[in-house]
Amino acid sequence: MFGDLGKQAFGALKHNRRRSILTMLGMAWGIATVVLLLAYGTGFQDALMIAFRTFGGNLIGIFPGHTSLQAGGTKAGTQIRLTRDDLDYLRAEVPMLTRISPEVDKQSLVSFGTRSGSYNVHGIYSSYEKIRALEVGEGAFFGEQDDYTHSRVAVIGSTVKKKLFSGQNAIGESIRIDGISYKVIAILRHTISNGDEDMNSLVYVPYSAMSDLKNSYYLDGIFMDYEGDHAKCAAAVRDSMAFHHGFDPKDDRAIFVFDAVKDLADLTVITVGIKILLGFIGLLTLGIGGVGLMNIMLVSVTQRTREIGIEKALGAHGWHILFQFLAEALAITALGGLLGVLLAYLVSWSVGSLTLWSAFIEDASEGDIHLYINTATLIWSTAILSFVGIVSGMLPAIKAARLDPIEALRYE
Repeated sequence: MFGDLGKQAFGALKHNRRRSILTMLGMAWGIATVVLLLAYGTGFQDALMIAFRTFGGNLIGIFPGHTSLQAGGTKAGTQIRLTRDDLDYLRAEVPMLTRISPEVDKQSLVSFGTRSGSYNVHGIYSSYEKIRALEVGEGAFFGEQDDYTHSRVAVIGSTVKKKLFSGQNAIGESIRIDGISYKVIAILRHTISNGDEDMNSLVYVPYSAMSDLKNSYYLDGIFMDYEGDHAKCAAAVRDSMAFHHGFDPKDDRAIFVFDAVKDLADLTVITVGIKILLGFIGLLTLGIGGVGLMNIMLVSVTQRTREIGIEKALGAHGWHILFQFLAEALAITALGGLLGVLLAYLVSWSVGSLTLWSAFIEDASEGDIHLYINTATLIWSTAILSFVGIVSGMLPAIKAARLDPIEALRYE
């Protein structure tokens, strides 16, 4: 029976080829728009996530600030300064921590031979490499012994290497940081970062050797990673610092706590919201094609009223008629959807990628928006197409199924 309904549906489409083809094109354009918009949303999300790779996994960073709430006898506006003692407090009082590193920053003149440039130098522990998920391209990062032995070694970003050494070998060479010699032992891979600074333009030296460039007693930040719940860890870190520095734990401005997991979750919510919005816009576009399909099917019902009357007079039930016209609508939808998906693949292949990070960062093409049509995009597009096809075909099919056979036979 369903095979006969399918044959009747395709027979009706062949009988009105021009009308059927035009309706299919409308549906194809609509579904192609849906697929491309969803692919754009996925590409945009992936591009943003690439930039967040430098935050590692379970990462928490704390930075000094000023109190905004009065605590005990201490008035608001007091400056909170971090020291290396805070690392010991955190290790002892926050058992979830696995690694921890201080950070001391200084904008310095870095030179090699006749070439020089101003770069931000970070004094850190070796554990910082794992905490921030730094990827070494050449050489090896300095080790734990260098954290305390005042070793004048340096790890440089890809941009620093390019500007100072061009195509020359940099490993084993000595650069001068504010006139002090440091041996280059590693070069980081080029990466896209979403922080306040370009990580490719940074120089890293052991915390112990940073004292040659700057008084390193006070820290510009502390970075750590952990195991367990991110919210509990962030709260424990804030409570520990509040106790030792005498500020209210509820004072968010006393120290700034960066929770990478929380920020990544917030970003995910935003990108999912963007994808839903794009899908809704695509649904509206496809809805225009659905209106066209509904209109054509209503015209078909009117033109075939006498035919419907004959079928009912010969014993056809209302649901037979309903499925007959619904099958025609779904056949147009399916063929138009297939054509639309092929069109979407053609457009995505032709466009390739859309500029995002490469507009701001050199050699950042991997962070651009790639119109990649994945399985999830096709599933959601198929679901939207099916919904529009059923809704568009159901009203004409119901109208046809409810026709009175006597009135239909008398229709001219």
